[in-house]
Amino acid sequence: MTKTDKKLSLEQHEELLRTLKNRFDKNINRHPGLKWDEIEAKLQDHPEKMKSLHEMEETGGEPDVVGYDKKTGEYIFYDCSAESPKGRRKVCYDREAQEARKKHKPENNACDMAVSMGIELLTEEQYRELQKLGEFDRKTSSWVQTPEDIRHLGGALFCDRRYNTVFVYHNGAESYYSARGFRGALRI
Repeated sequence: MTKTDKKLSLEQHEELLRTLKNRFDKNINRHPGLKWDEIEAKLQDHPEKMKSLHEMEETGGEPDVVGYDKKTGEYIFYDCSAESPKGRRKVCYDREAQEARKKHKPENNACDMAVSMGIELLTEEQYRELQKLGEFDRKTSSWVQTPEDIRHLGGALFCDRRYNTVFVYHNGAESYYSARGFRGALRI
């Protein structure tokens, strides 16, 4: 995946706003006290972020507002799909891991895809915050940002929810599975 034009067509823009508003209205528990009109105004001021949200939506992430950072004045969106976004599965952790595979190389990797979409992989802390808003990844798992000392040794971290508990695991960064993808965060 490569960086694409950062502008959406007017039709795409309006459709995405409708989708985001409907999701916002249906999931008030994810963003208590936040007002859609203020979020929409911020979105209108940042068309480049709309492109990122569009890519999150197109790959099955179902982005939704999960918070507001009072220090920066930014709204925070996470992928809120029930399972790891379908259009972002079957990827290893990063480019180094992808290139290290001798056979059956995946088409892409989580870190490069996130950068091309203009988002960041969730951290373990963000993943745990997301799980307080619902039950996610009950059948799938999601790569999360991995500390450099773990990555340097060839590993990477991923999370899921099983037995009503959030688990953090490790795997070789070059591994990939049909049920593992990644979730992203976007600040606007």
